[in-house]
Amino acid sequence: MATEDKKPIKGGEFIIRDTAPADIFIPENWTEEQRMIADMCDDFIATEVVPHIERIDAMEEGLMPSIMEKAGALGLLGMSVPEELGGMGVDFKTSLLATERLAMGYSFSVAYGAHTGIGTLPLLYYGNDEQKKKYIPKLASGEWKAAYCLTEPGSGSDANSGKTKAILTEDGKHYTINGQKMWITNGGFANLFTVFAKIDDDEKLTAFLVEANSEGISLNPEEKKMGIKGSSTRQVFFNNVKVPVENMLSERENGFKIALNILNIGRIKLGAGVMGGAKQSITASVQYANEREQFGRSISKYGAIRYKLAEQTIQTFVVESAIYRAGQNIDDAIAGYIAEGMDKGTATLKGIEQFAPECAILKVAGSEVLDYVVDEAVQIFGGMGYSAESSVERAYRDARINRIFEGTNEINRLLTVDMVLRRALKGELDLMGPAMQVANELMSIPDFGDKPEGTLANEIGYLTGFKKTILMVAGSAVQKLMQTLSKEQEILMNIADMAIYTYMAESALLRVQQMIELKGEENCQEQIAMVKTYFYDVADKINKAGKDALNSFAEGDELKMMLMGLKRFTKTEAFNPKEARQLVATKLIEKNEYCF
Repeated sequence: MATEDKKPIKGGEFIIRDTAPADIFIPENWTEEQRMIADMCDDFIATEVVPHIERIDAMEEGLMPSIMEKAGALGLLGMSVPEELGGMGVDFKTSLLATERLAMGYSFSVAYGAHTGIGTLPLLYYGNDEQKKKYIPKLASGEWKAAYCLTEPGSGSDANSGKTKAILTEDGKHYTINGQKMWITNGGFANLFTVFAKIDDDEKLTAFLVEANSEGISLNPEEKKMGIKGSSTRQVFFNNVKVPVENMLSERENGFKIALNILNIGRIKLGAGVMGGAKQSITASVQYANEREQFGRSISKYGAIRYKLAEQTIQTFVVESAIYRAGQNIDDAIAGYIAEGMDKGTATLKGIEQFAPECAILKVAGSEVLDYVVDEAVQIFGGMGYSAESSVERAYRDARINRIFEGTNEINRLLTVDMVLRRALKGELDLMGPAMQVANELMSIPDFGDKPEGTLANEIGYLTGFKKTILMVAGSAVQKLMQTLSKEQEILMNIADMAIYTYMAESALLRVQQMIELKGEENCQEQIAMVKTYFYDVADKINKAGKDALNSFAEGDELKMMLMGLKRFTKTEAFNPKEARQLVATKLIEKNEYCF
């Protein structure tokens, strides 16, 4: 696992290849222009969303569409849209930054994300020139709003099993669509639907652009939901809706591919969005902890509260490190495809598809970190946190959907492993070579040769061990279970967890290594403490996931040998996590906000 290979890293390759700190993007390196975009997003949320949050949640007629139009006027709906179609045409990681900042708008962020993501991008990346010229400028300006009609009552995770039908009319000029879609975000006010249906007896879906004012479209009342109450969520019915043949998006039966590729984008953008929500809840937590007094002093002075504040921050910092690492990888892949002669739209899709495993990882990690952060925020607020008057009560309810959106976390865990193994079977990733090396290492005397030196030397060594653990467990599972592995979901989820923890840990390590190069070790003490604490914690989690997997399929001497290897690969040195978390918490409390 060497870093001297200068070929761009591939999606999923982090398991078998190390990355140099200088090769990733870190948020400390945002340009002035990118920071201005972030500030514009912050100002918009502060002035146009937060003051009206109760009215938004009450679904006041026309309010959300009017806010969307104001966002469009500022260019916020056209971040990913090329300038010639009325957008800003920013790179991928900058669009992630905007998503992060606008995610602090609770239900607004759901409407925004659906419109700019699954609402606009299928058309942007798969539409022909005429379709794009007709609709994209209206979507970028906010004049029109978009929704995405995929899910049906009987097809959620299994999207291709949808029953909505499209039949060509006798004159060959229209398709007649009949069917029902549910959980359609922005359904109540969208002007344009991307609708997925099967033509005749096709096996795969086809996508259509359907204008919402078409005859035969009807809507159920707004769904009453646990959270994100201000977002429009409705069922949409299509009763003999005629759609011009020129409104087919891409080619016949290409709809399922469109849905999968757009979901990849949605997953990493959800990861960016939930990180923004997590930072917002941490700031609320620390401010309340500084204000709230018990037993004669503010509760931020108590160790139990400091632990919560530090752990909220550590997990959020780690996710942020991974989000922008992947965002830069995607930008680099897009640039590479464009250099080969590919048009930008196709290159963008290919670049994101290349890092689909990381997109799935970030969706899972981000949504679960947000759940942890908002849960602890409610706990820090105590009784006030349970009151609808507090911001964290809304954050707690709103957060829960993120583990279901864009494919459930269970589906995304399974996808992470499946995508990497499929690439290995195709010869795109050499997993079995390194896995065999690890298997041979188990039978040899441990190498106690030269170790890395420096502040994070232990963590560099731990990371190598984590990757060996994944290769050992996954390689053995593939050999032992072969064709039946795809049915062993518990084992696959164990392997996915190991991969998720490893990718997160490596991303944070690389970020802080680069920060030390930029700012000096003395100016990165809290970040160093965060990395050390995260590695210390996930070593045990990786060990547990590996042990659960191995005990599920191995036995006898082979099992004993691999359990010994697992212990060796996840072993950590003595470390004081209390002291490290106190360092992080002290900085937070002093700054009275999320400050990393």
